[in-house]
Amino acid sequence: MSFDSNIIRSIEVFVALVETGKTTVAAEVMGLSQSAVSQHLALLERTFDVTIFDRSVRPLQLTQAGTLFHRHALRILGGVEDLVADMRHQGARPISNLRVGIQASIATTLTPDLIALAQADFGVEDMTIHAGQSKDHEERLRTRKADLVITSDPLYDLDGLERHPIMTESFLLVLPQSYRGPTTSIGELLQNLPLIRFAATTNVGRLTEQHLRRLKVRTPRVIQADRSSMVTACVARGMGFTFLTPSLLIDGFVEQMPLNIRPLPITGFSRSITLLARDRDLGSLPTAFAKATKQVLARQIARQMGEAGTGAIQFAPDEG
Repeated sequence: MSFDSNIIRSIEVFVALVETGKTTVAAEVMGLSQSAVSQHLALLERTFDVTIFDRSVRPLQLTQAGTLFHRHALRILGGVEDLVADMRHQGARPISNLRVGIQASIATTLTPDLIALAQADFGVEDMTIHAGQSKDHEERLRTRKADLVITSDPLYDLDGLERHPIMTESFLLVLPQSYRGPTTSIGELLQNLPLIRFAATTNVGRLTEQHLRRLKVRTPRVIQADRSSMVTACVARGMGFTFLTPSLLIDGFVEQMPLNIRPLPITGFSRSITLLARDRDLGSLPTAFAKATKQVLARQIARQMGEAGTGAIQFAPDEG
C-alpha cells in the first residue's frame, strides 16, 4: 500500500469533520473549500479501500470502518503533535516559533509584553498573535493552529491541555456618564435605558444571558455587539447601559470614553481568564506567560480604574 504525501492533512480534515459534524464548518475551520474537504475524504477512502461515512443519511454518520478509523486518526495526530513538541525542545533555541491566541479585549494590552518575554527569555524567533473570542481560541486549539491561548473559557471538554488560572473578575455596572436615573435594580434601569451587551454567540454574551435568566430578569430592549469597544462606545454615547468586567473595560478607558462605573446591583456574576497550552509542549513558558499576564493586567487596570477595578478582581496565586 502506497501513501500520498497529503495523508496527514487528510486525516486532520477527517477529524475536523467528525468533530464539527458539517462539511461547511469543517471547511471553514481548516481553511479549505468544501470541494477540497471532499477530495481529502476521497483520498482516505481510496488509500484504505473503505467507506468511512454513510452518505445516504443526513447529517453524515460514520460507518463501522469510519469509527475505527477515527480512533486511529486521533492517535496518529496525537503522535504527530508529540513529535512536533519533542523537536521543538531540541537545540539552543527550544521554541523557534510560537502561535498565541488572546482574548480580544486584552490583546492590545498584553501583546508587547508577551512578545518581549518570549524573545528575551525563551528565544522565540517567530511569534504570531491572533486576537479573538473564546470560540476562535477553541477552534485554533482543536485544529492545532495555536500553541497557547489566553481566554475566558477554560475548555474543560478538551483533553491534553495544561491550564493556568489568571484571574476571576466580577462584572460591573457601566452607565453613560450623563445618566442620572435610578441604579438600585436592573428592572429600574431597563425602564430608562436599553441593555447593551455582548452577542449571544460570544462567551460573555452567553454568561450574561444565563445570569439574567437565573434572576428571571426580562430584557425587552437589547442592543448586541461582539467586541467590548463596540459595547462601551454605545454606552458612552448614552444609548444604553451594560455589564462589563474590568478587563473588558480596558479599551474603553484607553480611548477615554465617558463612562460611569458602579457596583452591579446583582450578585454572583463573574468570569475567569485562563491560559491554556498543550500539555508539556512549551516547558516553563506557559507559567511565565501566566505570571506576566497577571502583572500587566493588574498594572493597567489599577492605572485606569483604581480601586473600582482592582476591587472587582481576584488574581490567581503565582505557580511554583
